[in-house]
Amino acid sequence: MIKENLQAIRATIPKNVTLVAVSKTKPIEMIQELYDTGQRIFGENKVQELVEKNEQLPNDINWHLIGHLQSNKVKYIASFVSMIHSVDSMKLLNEINKQALKNDRVIDCLLQFHIAEEDSKFGLTLESARELLSSKEFAEMRNVSIRGVMGMATFTEDEEQVREEFRTLENYFHVIQSHYFKFNPNFEHISMGMSGDYKLAIEEGSTMVRVGSSIFGTR
Repeated sequence: MIKENLQAIRATIPKNVTLVAVSKTKPIEMIQELYDTGQRIFGENKVQELVEKNEQLPNDINWHLIGHLQSNKVKYIASFVSMIHSVDSMKLLNEINKQALKNDRVIDCLLQFHIAEEDSKFGLTLESARELLSSKEFAEMRNVSIRGVMGMATFTEDEEQVREEFRTLENYFHVIQSHYFKFNPNFEHISMGMSGDYKLAIEEGSTMVRVGSSIFGTR
């Protein structure tokens, strides 16, 4: 079924939107099955699970770390991770830059913003993001590439609230782009939208959706 699910979702996603298949907690065989149909971008939210899967699966998979990341865990994924969606502090970005340098890499990152009403979600405010991007520390970083923004909407049935939160993130993207990345074409991603709300997210400007249960089925 998962191949059919993947094809059905691909059919609803415009060409300019990247699909991250969220494979957290899913077995190697399922990921391999999707890989065999051509899917190359997978999202994981736990470092240990990501490391184990990376060792067992083809090495041309683009692994995206989409969950909250602790600075002391960066070293385990710095040699292979394609993108880190969850940069929410200068401390974390510093560590990513340091570990990327050790591995002679530049790691793509997204700035995670807190757009939901739930306190349990992590993320920057617009003010703290401006502070980070204006700092001398950031200006001297050579081994990270900020590719855009990421956010998670409130888990609610209220469609209008979800739209409003997505619009907030899209607005943050444009504010940051115009102030800090005006001449940088690599700053291009708005990562928002999951299984339950990715269609709304695309309508509100998402360029990257993170879909798990709609492909793999619920746990």
